[in-house]
Amino acid sequence: MNQSFREIEREQFAINPKTCEWTLRAMTALRANIDINIKMHGAQDHLAQGDIFMFNHFARFETFIPQYLIALETGVYCRSIASGEFFAQDNTFSRYLRALGGVPNNYERLLPFLAEEILRGGKVVVFPEGGMVKDRRVTLNDRPHPKRPDYSVYSRSADARRAHHTGAALLGLCIDGFKIGLSALIAKGDTRELARWADILEVEEDVLRTVLAKQTLMFPANITFHPLRVDQNILARAADMFTGGLSPKMAEEMIIEGNLMFKQTDMDIRLGDPVDPRGQFNWLDRRLLARRVQRAGSIDDLFKPAKTLETLPDRVTQYALTRHIAPLRDHCMAVMYSNLTINVSHLASRLIMMWLDDGVTEVDIEHFDRTLYLAIKNIQQVDTVHLHRGMLNPADYIGIFDLKCPQIRFFIDSAVQLGLIERRDGKYCFLEKLQAEAGFDQIRMDNPIMVYANEMSPIHAVWQALERARAEVDNLTDRDIAHRQFDDEIRAWQWNRKRYEKRKYDTINSQETATADSRPYLNLPNGNEHFTLGILLVHGFLASPAELYELGEKFAAQGHAVMGVRLAGHGTSPHELQRRKWTDWLASVRRGYDILAPFCDQIIIVGFSTGGALAAIHASSHPEKLTALVLAGTPLKFRNRNLMFVPLLYGANKLMGWMPSAQEMLSFRTNESEHPEINYRNIPIGGLYQLRQAVAEMQRCLPDIECPTLILQGDGDQVVDPASARMIKRLATGITDLDVQMLKSDRHGILNEDIDNAQERILQFVERHVEASHRMPKAISAE
Repeated sequence: MNQSFREIEREQFAINPKTCEWTLRAMTALRANIDINIKMHGAQDHLAQGDIFMFNHFARFETFIPQYLIALETGVYCRSIASGEFFAQDNTFSRYLRALGGVPNNYERLLPFLAEEILRGGKVVVFPEGGMVKDRRVTLNDRPHPKRPDYSVYSRSADARRAHHTGAALLGLCIDGFKIGLSALIAKGDTRELARWADILEVEEDVLRTVLAKQTLMFPANITFHPLRVDQNILARAADMFTGGLSPKMAEEMIIEGNLMFKQTDMDIRLGDPVDPRGQFNWLDRRLLARRVQRAGSIDDLFKPAKTLETLPDRVTQYALTRHIAPLRDHCMAVMYSNLTINVSHLASRLIMMWLDDGVTEVDIEHFDRTLYLAIKNIQQVDTVHLHRGMLNPADYIGIFDLKCPQIRFFIDSAVQLGLIERRDGKYCFLEKLQAEAGFDQIRMDNPIMVYANEMSPIHAVWQALERARAEVDNLTDRDIAHRQFDDEIRAWQWNRKRYEKRKYDTINSQETATADSRPYLNLPNGNEHFTLGILLVHGFLASPAELYELGEKFAAQGHAVMGVRLAGHGTSPHELQRRKWTDWLASVRRGYDILAPFCDQIIIVGFSTGGALAAIHASSHPEKLTALVLAGTPLKFRNRNLMFVPLLYGANKLMGWMPSAQEMLSFRTNESEHPEINYRNIPIGGLYQLRQAVAEMQRCLPDIECPTLILQGDGDQVVDPASARMIKRLATGITDLDVQMLKSDRHGILNEDIDNAQERILQFVERHVEASHRMPKAISAE
């Protein structure tokens, strides 16, 4: 290769730093103003370590996103392979693509050129599917060797299925083969070869030595979008208006990809474990590679097919490289597809297709929701599968049984609008269009259920989770569901602890003193599944389940089932509490009650302080198994006069929320807690406002409570005005069995500290009312 050709090539494909920098700024501004939520998953140093990055391809703008993220993280402007059609003419767009590092896929020196770039310290982005795979249909062909998957995708240009491109695999093998061969020569003292190749590559010898010592790492990565929307958007309407009508293909791309960008969409980019081509070579290959490097006149020689070489020794040594292409390609594809980010739409779509395969064309909505919930719980137990946050954060799916799970409702509503599913008589009816063939360019519009089902097909663990769910659903008891729902409570606690550990919350979090275990607990003594009595413990404002843990242990020692509720926003960070409403706290109590109920015949709720107010509100709805109620230190009136100013501070906080510094000053007040190991040190003003709302709601609900109730109140409580006990008694007109006991205490934490025998008083009250309920004659139903 002569010098003039090198100079022409270098000029033709020169990366322009100014163009790249401008593009980075433009994309950063665009990212801040569109609704796509881009998350990169994987070790932070993977982008810096990688040489070849391989991505699946579903939308056109994906061809820009990976380079953008790599440049942001590493400062390196990547090379990328783009369709040759974009470079057919020398125009502004083609020159722009070249300035960003784009190289046409039909360039005659494509792989040798990219190899030289990597050997000089560059990075390359490749899309081995060879084009957009709109149907997400990836077939895993049968092969005799189970560890060597053979994937294929549809090629629109050939109108046939084909294997994935091998360019990335060949690139990785030739680069590492070169490193192995040249390193072996240098190890034998042949420094002339080092000098020769440094001259060929136009790098310093010391730089080349450093490059040779580094492994060539290939990172297969998976890009997943959720959700898919098929409704018209402003981009498609504008294009249609100005062009006088779009082709069906262009209209589909404008609608689908416009929605991905401009309507709230999660784009999860997950880097798989690195693939090292060096592992493909055996000891004989390594000996042959040294000879191949020594005889090569340029990098181009290493990419020649073995059959094109003149001598048998050259063909044999070249075969040491090329025979590993297909296995390496297939291994990379397996890593790529295994890193799919599974979301609820994947599960629901594949579940529907499995029913259709069995000839089932309609399913009860309740049966559908229970099966889907079980599938979520099953797949959560699989460590090898990556889950979308909509299946990691229980808040996103626990409403599934009440038809209040937004992601499921959106999925179903979209399917109904597309004529894929019909709601009828409490059933989901699967329509013929679900199984009809859809054109490659229309399938995203016509049948996104098929697209989702196709996308998750290579993930065997998901199939197993769905099969288990279908097998379990008809035999599952309420207790089985309750165990899974308690697991959701633990996961919610873990999720929010992790969410609010971010650096931006450090100012408040660093001041926190709570060290007690703040997770919710379900204590079923001796592993039993049935109890006469269950105790639901509800802690107070700023605290956590740890506040009543000791009392719960005493109940468990007596053989009662115990559930310690974690009120939403508690036991994690004051920042979470700042975002919760009192109705979220009440929902926590109700979920705790529903979890405990299947394990016992009767339930007594013990609520402390704010927990008492929430317990009273729940009791006013007359839950079926509720036997009695204990309210300890429950407020109707507070002694802290600062609470008078909460509405004013809350309003100011809402007004000033756009000013971070002002928000930090107005959002929290220091809490001098009696129990700093349990309570938050910082009180969110928003939380105080919600506390007032909860107390006001309790006041409205008190007349509706009917169950026997014990009220305990410290006579010198410095937080809750002791008059609250008498006020509650006066308002609770529906309770015929109500006992108010004033304790000798100037502290608020009467249960936690067991002041004036508070815990024993509750134990006696519970024992008395359990015995009383046993003595009551059972109602005789009319025949």
